[in-house]
Amino acid sequence: MIDLYTAATPNGFKISIALEEMGLDYRVHKLDFNTNEQKQPEFLAINPNGRIPAIIDRDNEDFVVFESGAILLYLAEKTGKFLPDDPKKRSQVIQWLMFQMSGVGPMMGQANVFYRYFPEKIPAAIERYQKEGRRLFEVMNIQLAKHQYLAGDEYTIADIATWPWVRIHEWSGINMEGLTHLQRWLDELALRPACQKGIVTPPPSVLSDEERAKQIQKMVTK
Repeated sequence: MIDLYTAATPNGFKISIALEEMGLDYRVHKLDFNTNEQKQPEFLAINPNGRIPAIIDRDNEDFVVFESGAILLYLAEKTGKFLPDDPKKRSQVIQWLMFQMSGVGPMMGQANVFYRYFPEKIPAAIERYQKEGRRLFEVMNIQLAKHQYLAGDEYTIADIATWPWVRIHEWSGINMEGLTHLQRWLDELALRPACQKGIVTPPPSVLSDEERAKQIQKMVTK
Protein backbone atom coordinates (compact mmCIF):
# COMPACT_ATOMS: atom_id res chain seq x y z
CA MET A 1 0.00 0.00 0.00
CA ILE A 2 1.20 3.49 -0.91
CA ASP A 3 0.14 6.49 1.15
CA LEU A 4 0.02 9.48 -1.20
CA TYR A 5 0.20 12.98 0.28
CA THR A 6 -0.97 15.32 -2.42
CA ALA A 7 -3.19 18.12 -3.66
CA ALA A 8 -4.99 18.96 -6.90
CA THR A 9 -1.98 20.35 -8.78
CA PRO A 10 -0.03 19.16 -11.84
CA ASN A 11 2.78 17.87 -9.63
CA GLY A 12 0.32 15.94 -7.50
CA PHE A 13 -1.49 14.56 -10.53
CA LYS A 14 1.77 13.10 -11.87
CA ILE A 15 1.80 10.62 -9.01
CA SER A 16 -1.89 9.75 -8.99
CA ILE A 17 -1.64 9.04 -12.75
CA ALA A 18 1.45 6.87 -12.19
CA LEU A 19 -0.20 4.90 -9.40
CA GLU A 20 -3.23 4.29 -11.60
CA GLU A 21 -1.09 3.28 -14.58
CA MET A 22 0.98 0.91 -12.46
CA GLY A 23 -2.02 -0.67 -10.74
CA LEU A 24 -0.73 -0.01 -7.24
CA ASP A 25 -2.99 0.18 -4.21
CA TYR A 26 -2.86 3.60 -2.62
CA ARG A 27 -4.57 5.88 -0.13
CA VAL A 28 -4.95 9.58 -0.78
CA HIS A 29 -4.20 12.15 1.91
CA LYS A 30 -5.25 15.54 0.53
CA LEU A 31 -3.38 18.47 2.04
CA ASP A 32 -5.19 21.77 2.46
CA PHE A 33 -3.05 24.62 1.14
CA ASN A 34 -5.54 27.15 2.50
CA THR A 35 -4.53 26.22 6.04
CA ASN A 36 -0.86 25.62 5.12
CA GLU A 37 -1.20 21.97 6.09
CA GLN A 38 1.90 21.22 4.00
CA LYS A 39 3.95 23.36 6.41
CA GLN A 40 2.78 21.66 9.60
CA PRO A 41 5.20 19.50 11.62
CA GLU A 42 3.34 16.29 10.77
CA PHE A 43 3.97 16.74 7.06
CA LEU A 44 7.42 18.28 7.43
CA ALA A 45 8.42 15.02 9.12
CA ILE A 46 7.63 13.35 5.78
CA ASN A 47 8.94 16.05 3.47
CA PRO A 48 11.18 18.65 5.12
CA ASN A 49 10.70 20.92 2.08
CA GLY A 50 6.99 21.23 2.86
CA ARG A 51 5.78 20.58 -0.69
CA ILE A 52 3.54 17.97 -2.26
CA PRO A 53 3.64 15.26 -3.42
CA ALA A 54 5.20 12.72 -1.11
CA ILE A 55 4.62 9.01 -0.60
CA ILE A 56 5.14 6.40 2.08
CA ASP A 57 5.58 2.86 0.81
CA ARG A 58 4.02 0.75 3.54
CA ASP A 59 5.23 -2.42 1.83
CA ASN A 60 8.86 -1.29 2.03
CA GLU A 61 9.38 -0.57 5.72
CA ASP A 62 7.42 2.70 5.49
CA PHE A 63 9.97 4.15 3.08
CA VAL A 64 9.39 7.84 2.34
CA VAL A 65 9.95 9.48 -1.04
CA PHE A 66 9.40 13.15 -1.83
CA GLU A 67 9.88 15.23 -5.01
CA SER A 68 7.67 14.16 -7.89
CA GLY A 69 10.49 13.09 -10.23
CA ALA A 70 12.09 10.98 -7.53
CA ILE A 71 8.73 9.40 -6.74
CA LEU A 72 8.17 8.51 -10.40
CA LEU A 73 11.61 6.89 -10.63
CA TYR A 74 11.02 4.98 -7.39
CA LEU A 75 7.62 3.67 -8.50
CA ALA A 76 8.90 2.74 -11.96
CA GLU A 77 11.76 0.77 -10.43
CA LYS A 78 9.45 -0.82 -7.87
CA THR A 79 7.03 -2.07 -10.52
CA GLY A 80 9.32 -2.49 -13.52
CA LYS A 81 6.91 -0.33 -15.57
CA PHE A 82 7.32 2.76 -17.76
CA LEU A 83 11.12 2.86 -17.45
CA PRO A 84 13.11 0.65 -19.85
CA ASP A 85 15.88 -1.68 -18.71
CA ASP A 86 18.08 -0.91 -21.72
CA PRO A 87 20.65 1.66 -20.48
CA LYS A 88 20.36 3.99 -23.48
CA LYS A 89 16.56 3.96 -23.55
CA ARG A 90 16.49 4.36 -19.79
CA SER A 91 18.75 7.39 -20.05
CA GLN A 92 16.50 8.92 -22.71
CA VAL A 93 13.51 8.62 -20.40
CA ILE A 94 15.42 10.20 -17.51
CA GLN A 95 16.60 13.03 -19.77
CA TRP A 96 13.04 13.92 -20.74
CA LEU A 97 11.90 13.53 -17.14
CA MET A 98 14.58 16.04 -16.10
CA PHE A 99 13.47 18.31 -18.97
CA GLN A 100 10.07 18.45 -17.33
CA MET A 101 11.41 18.83 -13.81
CA SER A 102 13.88 21.60 -14.61
CA GLY A 103 12.04 23.33 -17.45
CA VAL A 104 8.38 22.72 -18.16
CA GLY A 105 7.15 22.64 -14.57
CA PRO A 106 9.11 25.61 -13.21
CA MET A 107 8.52 27.84 -16.24
CA MET A 108 4.80 27.10 -16.42
CA GLY A 109 4.53 27.47 -12.66
CA GLN A 110 6.04 30.94 -12.85
CA ALA A 111 3.81 31.79 -15.83
CA ASN A 112 0.82 30.80 -13.71
CA VAL A 113 1.94 32.97 -10.81
CA PHE A 114 2.62 36.13 -12.80
CA TYR A 115 -0.21 35.72 -15.33
CA ARG A 116 -2.93 34.69 -12.89
CA TYR A 117 -2.13 35.33 -9.27
CA PHE A 118 0.57 37.88 -8.54
CA PRO A 119 -0.90 40.97 -6.85
CA GLU A 120 0.86 43.27 -9.34
CA LYS A 121 0.80 42.69 -13.10
CA ILE A 122 4.39 42.74 -14.36
CA PRO A 123 4.26 42.46 -18.18
CA ALA A 124 7.98 41.70 -18.57
CA ALA A 125 7.75 38.75 -16.15
CA ILE A 126 4.58 37.43 -17.78
CA GLU A 127 6.15 37.64 -21.23
CA ARG A 128 9.38 36.00 -20.10
CA TYR A 129 7.74 32.91 -18.65
CA GLN A 130 5.13 32.52 -21.37
CA LYS A 131 7.81 32.81 -24.06
CA GLU A 132 10.00 30.27 -22.34
CA GLY A 133 7.02 27.95 -21.91
CA ARG A 134 6.27 28.25 -25.61
CA ARG A 135 9.93 27.53 -26.47
CA LEU A 136 9.84 24.36 -24.38
CA PHE A 137 6.62 23.34 -26.12
CA GLU A 138 8.35 23.78 -29.47
CA VAL A 139 11.19 21.52 -28.32
CA MET A 140 8.64 18.83 -27.44
CA ASN A 141 6.78 19.35 -30.71
CA ILE A 142 9.98 18.63 -32.69
CA GLN A 143 10.61 15.48 -30.64
CA LEU A 144 7.02 14.29 -31.05
CA ALA A 145 7.21 14.78 -34.81
CA LYS A 146 9.70 11.90 -34.79
CA HIS A 147 8.32 9.74 -31.99
CA GLN A 148 4.96 8.81 -30.55
CA TYR A 149 6.05 9.69 -27.03
CA LEU A 150 8.59 12.03 -25.50
CA ALA A 151 11.37 9.52 -24.92
CA GLY A 152 10.73 7.42 -28.02
CA ASP A 153 8.04 5.01 -29.06
CA GLU A 154 7.09 3.78 -25.59
CA TYR A 155 4.90 5.54 -23.04
CA THR A 156 7.01 6.26 -19.97
CA ILE A 157 7.24 8.24 -16.76
CA ALA A 158 8.51 11.16 -18.87
CA ASP A 159 5.07 11.42 -20.46
CA ILE A 160 3.35 10.93 -17.10
CA ALA A 161 5.38 13.79 -15.63
CA THR A 162 4.84 16.22 -18.49
CA TRP A 163 1.22 15.74 -19.55
CA PRO A 164 -0.43 17.21 -16.41
CA TRP A 165 1.48 20.44 -17.05
CA VAL A 166 1.00 20.78 -20.81
CA ARG A 167 -2.73 20.20 -20.49
CA ILE A 168 -3.10 23.48 -18.53
CA HIS A 169 -1.35 25.60 -21.18
CA GLU A 170 -4.36 27.91 -21.52
CA TRP A 171 -4.28 28.66 -17.79
CA SER A 172 -0.62 29.61 -18.18
CA GLY A 173 -1.40 31.76 -21.23
CA ILE A 174 0.88 29.71 -23.47
CA ASN A 175 -0.16 29.48 -27.11
CA MET A 176 -0.31 26.00 -28.69
CA GLU A 177 -0.95 27.27 -32.22
CA GLY A 178 0.90 25.28 -34.87
CA LEU A 179 2.19 22.63 -32.46
CA THR A 180 0.33 19.79 -34.12
CA HIS A 181 2.52 16.98 -32.84
CA LEU A 182 2.36 18.19 -29.26
CA GLN A 183 -1.41 18.54 -29.59
CA ARG A 184 -1.67 14.99 -30.94
CA TRP A 185 0.27 13.68 -27.94
CA LEU A 186 -1.83 15.76 -25.55
CA ASP A 187 -5.07 14.40 -27.01
CA GLU A 188 -3.88 10.77 -27.07
CA LEU A 189 -2.89 10.78 -23.42
CA ALA A 190 -6.19 12.39 -22.48
CA LEU A 191 -7.88 9.17 -23.64
CA ARG A 192 -5.94 6.98 -21.21
CA PRO A 193 -8.15 5.90 -18.27
CA ALA A 194 -5.31 6.39 -15.79
CA CYS A 195 -4.82 9.97 -16.94
CA GLN A 196 -8.53 10.64 -16.68
CA LYS A 197 -8.64 9.22 -13.16
CA GLY A 198 -5.37 10.79 -12.09
CA ILE A 199 -6.38 14.38 -12.79
CA VAL A 200 -9.36 14.12 -10.45
CA THR A 201 -7.40 12.41 -7.65
CA PRO A 202 -7.73 14.29 -5.40
CA PRO A 203 -10.71 16.27 -6.70
CA PRO A 204 -10.05 19.98 -7.23
CA SER A 205 -11.12 22.26 -4.41
CA VAL A 206 -14.47 23.94 -4.96
CA LEU A 207 -13.22 27.53 -4.99
CA SER A 208 -14.14 30.56 -7.03
CA ASP A 209 -11.39 32.07 -9.19
CA GLU A 210 -11.17 34.95 -6.69
CA GLU A 211 -10.79 32.59 -3.72
CA ARG A 212 -8.18 30.52 -5.56
CA ALA A 213 -6.25 33.67 -6.49
CA LYS A 214 -6.25 34.85 -2.86
CA GLN A 215 -5.08 31.43 -1.70
CA ILE A 216 -2.15 31.36 -4.11
CA GLN A 217 -1.24 35.00 -3.48
CA LYS A 218 -0.89 34.06 0.17
CA MET A 219 1.45 31.22 -0.81
CA VAL A 220 3.65 33.23 -3.21
CA THR A 221 4.10 36.20 -0.88
CA LYS A 222 5.24 34.17 2.14
